[in-house]
Amino acid sequence: MNTHTPNMRPVILQLDEAAINRIAAGEVVERPSSAVKELVENAVDAGARRILVEVSDGGKSLIRVTDDGCGMAPEDLPLALSRHATSKIDGTDLLNIHSFGFRGEALPSLGAVGRLVIRSRAQGGEGAEIAVSGGVSGGVKPCALNGGTVVTLRDLFHATPARLKFLRSDRAEMMAISEVVKRLAMAEPSVGFTLRDVSEDKARVTFRADPVTGDLFTALRGRLAQVMGAEFTDNALSVDAEREGFRLTGLAALPTYSRGSSVAQFLFVNGRPVQDKLLYGALRGAYADFLSRDRHPAVALFVDCDPHLVDVNVHPAKSEVRFREPGVVRGLIVSALRHALAEAGHRASSTVAGETLRSFRPEAGPLGAAAAPASAAAPARVYQMDRPSPAARAAAFRAQAPAFADMAGQWSGRVEASEPEEAGELPLGTARGQVHENYIIAQTADGIVIVDQHAAHERLVYERLKRQMAERGVAAQALLIPDIVELSPDDCARLLGLAGELARMGLGIEAFGGSAVAVRETPALLGEVNAAALLRDVLDEVADCGSSALVQDKIEAILSRVACHGSIRSGRRMRAEEMNALLREMEATPHSGQCNHGRPTYVELKLSDIERLFGRT
Repeated sequence: MNTHTPNMRPVILQLDEAAINRIAAGEVVERPSSAVKELVENAVDAGARRILVEVSDGGKSLIRVTDDGCGMAPEDLPLALSRHATSKIDGTDLLNIHSFGFRGEALPSLGAVGRLVIRSRAQGGEGAEIAVSGGVSGGVKPCALNGGTVVTLRDLFHATPARLKFLRSDRAEMMAISEVVKRLAMAEPSVGFTLRDVSEDKARVTFRADPVTGDLFTALRGRLAQVMGAEFTDNALSVDAEREGFRLTGLAALPTYSRGSSVAQFLFVNGRPVQDKLLYGALRGAYADFLSRDRHPAVALFVDCDPHLVDVNVHPAKSEVRFREPGVVRGLIVSALRHALAEAGHRASSTVAGETLRSFRPEAGPLGAAAAPASAAAPARVYQMDRPSPAARAAAFRAQAPAFADMAGQWSGRVEASEPEEAGELPLGTARGQVHENYIIAQTADGIVIVDQHAAHERLVYERLKRQMAERGVAAQALLIPDIVELSPDDCARLLGLAGELARMGLGIEAFGGSAVAVRETPALLGEVNAAALLRDVLDEVADCGSSALVQDKIEAILSRVACHGSIRSGRRMRAEEMNALLREMEATPHSGQCNHGRPTYVELKLSDIERLFGRT
């Protein structure tokens, strides 16, 4: 776009202060939730223990933030409305940041696009207030206030009405504000947060989180239960790991407690909520072996480090950061999460049993009232699985023993004798029978376990294949004629820097002069490989995540398919000793609670839940 008129020299003009503030506000205040974020962060930086946020009409007409922090003296109020005036840094070291805010842009930006009133009182001082509208500030006046600060912003964007056209509905803006407050509440468990909708003079509390005390994980679990729900904390694993100056803490949900989108992923760096593609990429990599592509893990993870190891001043809203050693952070996240998931062993999400119990609820049918239409209620979530046809079951019978062929038309359930005293000592109990040639019924000390024999054995075979690959390495096949791939000089240098890592995965590359790379070996498991496409995919992942696990992921995908074909098939009758051996191996194998696609391999029903179904409690 070129607006320059020919034969006319453009003149450089100095913009006035009001225009400068409105331009700055365009970067800092994108929508009402941006204003709430800035004001609540200021309250936290002021040492507030309780913060009240009141909004009206989705924040378009009113945003009021009240805190019990340290407050400000009357003489500080005019300075607080000046650009780049802050009490949080002295300007000598822009990397040594220990607070949410540090630029001194929020209040003057809000005053430039709305009607802003600040009332504050420092301990032992007098209360005072100052007002600013459209960038024009009034004088300081005395006011009555017990302590802390009250910031009131009315008529957001009244000074820039064109911005109002780009705002969404009141409901959508309110949801965005709620999301901002919840993220900040997760980062500060010791601070109480209340969000109140005061639209149309009907005050309604939409979110409340009381202060939580205790050690790190006690307080964190308590706050996350308030924000994300007790169901998440009940099915989440504690994560605590350190590497080269970085520490990772938080909670990560089991793979069987997954979501259809990434809405339940919360990441923080030095207590600051961020949405950073490096961290999200590491999260996907950590769960890649346990979830299918359409499922997303639920996590709340906190990365803490020396402020000099991370630059938080790379984004106008400070929602992205830049690490000095991104590879270390990615490796820490992947290894810590995989270690936590491995230690969980065969544990599966309790929500699986909950869904099972809900499906057992009695329904009206032929023996009672007329059945309700299918559309009357949303169907429970159903996992896709293979169910053997009668013909396949008959073929399985004939393959195992000729006498079984006569049983093809009979019921497939049966009882297997086993030692009764063993059931109470084993987590997955003792096998009592098999139904439909696919499900093992086991008895535990306080309930029953239903196991999908194919899904469970598929996971066990897959984990065994991975262990063998880790012990023996990845077999490589040498190419008779090396593939020569032409790349840009930058891509060539980047790829050759990964040559050692790729060689361990069976992909052998070396320089071939200029910006060309010669591919001499490929992983044998991958069979025939398009070397050029594979290398470009690796480069794309490196550009996106800082490192590449693409080759390993492709190898593990093949191992997963091998495990699927090499596992016990649906429709196979198993003897009692075979079923118990499968249960014991599940107890000893990490990740056996879900199959290779993230589906549960077993459901555990407590005796108390079963009795409740029959009205015995």
